[in-house]
Amino acid sequence: MLDGMRRASQNWFGRAIMAVVMGFIILSFAVWGIGDIFKGFGSNTVASVGGEEITAEQLRYNYQTALQRLQQQYRQAITNEQARAMGLDKQVLGRLIAEASLDQRARALGLAISNDDIAKAIQNDKSFAGPTGKFDMTRFNEALRDAGLNEQSFLREQRKVYLRQEIADSIVSGAATPKVALEAIHRYRNETRAIEYVTLPVSVAGDIEAPSQEALQKFYDERKQTFRSDAYRKVVTLVVTPATIADPAKISDADAQTRYERVKGERFGTSETRHLQQIVFPSEQDAAEASQKIKAGATFDSIAADRKLTDKDIDLGVVAKKDIIDAAVAEAAYALPAGGVSEPVKGQFGVVLVRVEKINPESVRPFAEVADDLKKDIATERARGEAQRLRDKIEDERTSGKTLSEAASLAGLQVRTIDGITSAGIGRNGELVTDLPEKDAFLKAVFASDVGFDNDTINTRDGGFIWFEVAAVDPARERTLDEVKTEVEKAWRDDEITKRLSAKAEAMVDKIKGGAAIEVVAKDEGGLEVKQSNQVKRIGTESVPSAVVARVFAMPVGAAGSASGEGLSRVVFKINDSVVPQIDLDSDTVKGIADQYKAGISEEILTQYITRLQGDLGVRINDAAVSLAIGGGDPNSLF
Repeated sequence: MLDGMRRASQNWFGRAIMAVVMGFIILSFAVWGIGDIFKGFGSNTVASVGGEEITAEQLRYNYQTALQRLQQQYRQAITNEQARAMGLDKQVLGRLIAEASLDQRARALGLAISNDDIAKAIQNDKSFAGPTGKFDMTRFNEALRDAGLNEQSFLREQRKVYLRQEIADSIVSGAATPKVALEAIHRYRNETRAIEYVTLPVSVAGDIEAPSQEALQKFYDERKQTFRSDAYRKVVTLVVTPATIADPAKISDADAQTRYERVKGERFGTSETRHLQQIVFPSEQDAAEASQKIKAGATFDSIAADRKLTDKDIDLGVVAKKDIIDAAVAEAAYALPAGGVSEPVKGQFGVVLVRVEKINPESVRPFAEVADDLKKDIATERARGEAQRLRDKIEDERTSGKTLSEAASLAGLQVRTIDGITSAGIGRNGELVTDLPEKDAFLKAVFASDVGFDNDTINTRDGGFIWFEVAAVDPARERTLDEVKTEVEKAWRDDEITKRLSAKAEAMVDKIKGGAAIEVVAKDEGGLEVKQSNQVKRIGTESVPSAVVARVFAMPVGAAGSASGEGLSRVVFKINDSVVPQIDLDSDTVKGIADQYKAGISEEILTQYITRLQGDLGVRINDAAVSLAIGGGDPNSLF
């Protein structure tokens, strides 16, 4: 191709043609997005806030981090499409824009924070605390490594975080919960109403004669969609997971015993823990002198007091051996009896004396009780390789043209045939189809496929595989009246009962409004029982249906009304009283409400401030770059 272009450009006519071609190429770049460079966006910029740019790498990293947290929260895989449907892309980009706005505001105000203040803030951060409750450098370094940061880059980011927080605190520092708001919330939560009520059971509706064919047909015609059949798919499936092919009987007692010795403390009981105390000395000589004093009769506490140390200063807490970072201290502490004091130990932070305050021995279930579980676990682990071998075998057979049933048979396995299943996992018998690994992914894939399709294998969380073939499709359809006559007759009867009970209830309400006592009205309807409840609250009352509670609080005291009861029943009620207890502004409950309300007010104030700030600075978004950074989607769907 290049040779042809070179030959074509050897004469003036060829050069003219090439100039036209290159012109079209340059024009196409401008049309299809490269022109963004000339519109104020760099090729790696997804948004700009004032004079600050947000790069594609920033958005991609923060989006992936947020997506991982979301997956951990829901404990399942979440696709980009699902995350965008939840608005994750908008949230992440919005947060980055807000942070950039605050960063520029901090610079404009000349805000600064010293390295010493940052260091102190990090040392006081509980997320970096070790088993002793104090700052742990090892844990700090692990956190940086997991985040892909070095110490300098982390400090730069933290400087921004603290300065943003300074601005936020100054903006919302005066926020307070209005007393009138607390009183309104208190009333909503604690108002208690007293009612009298009577339940109209189904029997009050009287005898319901069978409907005529014309009435039934009319009822069905008005509700055809209600009686449509679901779409069903007949599926042939094969599941191969380590758990399904594992054979615990092949695991020896010796192998299970070895595993038991390794995991018994963590899995089948409580490991030994010790309550430890520690005194750190500036030199080996000081530690040796203290050790001699203790041997001569001095107490560990007196040595600590001489060094002006409090109980908090020397306490290491209750720790397991594996949780003690200093290996030398751990060995010395776990070699002592209860109450024992160690010889001077050269630890990571100096020479120390360790005392064992108390020993909590390990408590472990015996091997005989857990042997079967251990064998099952070991067999499952060893079956992972066999699962992979079977996958390769089945895939080879399918590639050669074999059906799933034939491939499974050649591998010594048997497929499962599900005669019919809906997208919700319901079988033709109206019950949930059980034992479906990766149920959501399986059903989604089945209903995205069709008869004769070559489907991708579904991977399971435990390292297994699921194959399937759609054998038949029964699409959703409108069923005839004859097919659903029994269902229609029941629905018609329920509808008639509801109508009759509603009419009777409204007639009773009218009588109560006219001055009749609810007891008299109930007696006239066949001696129905009148009940009372003096503890009806918006949060619900066990003896009163939720629909009745909602209706009671939608009406004034003294009013009468009706609402749906349990099943098809109807409830008629009269509101006799309403009591709101006196609010105690100093109670823990009210203070908690105030704190929650204040947090909401603060968040709203800060949101309005950032929105105004962004308006002043100017925000521009490169939709195409955003779409590329987060992995596809409609570039016009973000903002």
